[in-house]
Amino acid sequence: MNMDTTNMGTMNRRSFLRHTAGAAALPALQAAGTRTPNIVFILADDFGYGSLNCNGADRKLIRTPNLDRIAREGIRFTDANTPSSVCSPSRYAVMTGRYCWRTSLKYEVLSTNAPLHIEATRPTISSLLKGEGYGTAAIGKWHLGYGTGKTDFTKDLTPGPLELGFDYHFGVPQNHGDASGVYVENHRVAGLRSAENKPAGLSPYGRPFMGIDAPQRVDDEVMDVLTNHAVDWIGKQSAKKPFFLYFTPVAVHEPVTPSKRTKGSSAAGPYGDWIHDLDYSIGRILKALDDKKFTQDTLLMFTSDNGGVFQTAGDRAEAVAYRAGLLVNGDWRGGKHGIYQGGFRVPFLARWPGKIAPNTTSAETINLVDMLATVAAVVEKPLSSMEGAAEDSHNALPAFLGKKLKSPIRNSMISHSADGVFAIRQAEWKYIEGKPAKPLEKVPGARKDNLVPQLYNIRDDPKEQTNLINDRRDIAARLADLLSTQRAKGHSRTE
Repeated sequence: MNMDTTNMGTMNRRSFLRHTAGAAALPALQAAGTRTPNIVFILADDFGYGSLNCNGADRKLIRTPNLDRIAREGIRFTDANTPSSVCSPSRYAVMTGRYCWRTSLKYEVLSTNAPLHIEATRPTISSLLKGEGYGTAAIGKWHLGYGTGKTDFTKDLTPGPLELGFDYHFGVPQNHGDASGVYVENHRVAGLRSAENKPAGLSPYGRPFMGIDAPQRVDDEVMDVLTNHAVDWIGKQSAKKPFFLYFTPVAVHEPVTPSKRTKGSSAAGPYGDWIHDLDYSIGRILKALDDKKFTQDTLLMFTSDNGGVFQTAGDRAEAVAYRAGLLVNGDWRGGKHGIYQGGFRVPFLARWPGKIAPNTTSAETINLVDMLATVAAVVEKPLSSMEGAAEDSHNALPAFLGKKLKSPIRNSMISHSADGVFAIRQAEWKYIEGKPAKPLEKVPGARKDNLVPQLYNIRDDPKEQTNLINDRRDIAARLADLLSTQRAKGHSRTE
């Protein structure tokens, strides 16, 4: 079983909601008697830093007008990061404010039939907001498991998102193209007909589908199905009650399956078309908020769970896009799975009319693990205990609001690759430990070449080309010690 109770301390969800005296001194965001904002958090899949126009993508190759609209009407972060270069660990961190490597998942991601990886007693963004009177929904890719043992998709999938504070859930269990082949709605496979196994051929990854007796997903329709559910759910909300939508599109994860609507629309090939599907989906979410007149009262955030797949050779869609000139991760080195910046540096856009100044940019370093502390501050429930809740989460709201900061929001930040290689950043310095948690014989050859201690100055050398480990052993030793200390402590948040 993959749930982890390490370092839970004594604080459960109830005490977390009660024990929230101000750790971050912020002026009140809501006038007396007014409600807190709706919150829409959109987490794309494998969407790299350079994959949208406002971050430098060539408009002759792809067009992202809806994502650019969010940037134009809000703030664009240039140093937003993920805690992992693969998806499950980053999603765990978003929900809990805790690095996932503190759990039993030390490398790679959760399997399709993995149990729920978050303890039902652990505070989450959704449980916090539900406790504050929010309606809550998780729609899209889940990839955090269901149940308490190996998932039996013919039975109730409990515990799951509903036990973590969501009122409604509709989603893809693991990945786009995963072996389940079905959708899940609340506690059940959507449209489940029987417990019989129905052979359903091979998944896009070459593995047999599970053959669950339920309507099967159609890959080039999944984005529309998920977006339809998100738009419908927004349409059912009322201005009398705030809501939280955690919307997680499957684009642009492989298999690259653009819809009939976007096929052939990009000069970067199918991968560019797939990006167009994501942008179209975002446009529908924005329109749904506009139509219900929710826009003014909604904090909307868009980001990605890790960097994009970096592929230069072969016939994969990502390689075709690269040869057409699309740098999915911008100028950052590497991409998904790896330990370099291309796997962690992601787009991050936020819009909150009247609170976030439009068309602004921030170079403040933030991380997706900071979302719980940030949302807690938005609803004026800043965290006050280091035990049992949001152990690694820092309040980034001052950066959202354009406040002048006396010191960085984050003193340091730990990154973790698919192989379980650790890195730590502090200001301009990045130290890579070079020791995989994954058994060495299972580490792919391309990544095995880089399993050595490394030190980069990413201000002067953003492409991580010059390893300074032998020149600045003092800095490497200090960062190695800080990394070891934060791992041993069980938390990195100090306030």
